[in-house]
Amino acid sequence: MSLVRYNAMNDFVPTSFSNLIDRFFNESVARTGGSAYSFVPRVDVVENEKAYEIHVAVPGMNKEDFTIDLKDNVLTISGERKFKTEKKEENFYSIETQYGTFSRSFSLPENTDAAKVSAAYVNGILEITVPKDEKKALKTTIKVN
Repeated sequence: MSLVRYNAMNDFVPTSFSNLIDRFFNESVARTGGSAYSFVPRVDVVENEKAYEIHVAVPGMNKEDFTIDLKDNVLTISGERKFKTEKKEENFYSIETQYGTFSRSFSLPENTDAAKVSAAYVNGILEITVPKDEKKALKTTIKVN
């Protein structure tokens, strides 16, 4: 591995061949806008006594923009944030908001109750609650005789 100097002025130009290969496999080749772009939203996973909570930071979206699937104990959250340029009088000098499609998947533990999973979208955070099933225990203590 070699150190490559960071060039802040030309961040879009790869500074080494390995960087070029990394960008090829990690970014979309078609950069025409719309669904060709993708991003990875930030996620917090919290566990308490009764449930697991997954908080996905996706501000600026509507609750209809999300798809939440649960199959074989894998929870998949996906959606799309579209970039709209309707106002001609606005000039963008910097856009840091991420647009495009996203998908995040989480393997759920065996002690979850898939029938009671719920979701809410509050203040730009998608909150998914996965209740624990008291009947299924992940940890058991075995006595030694």
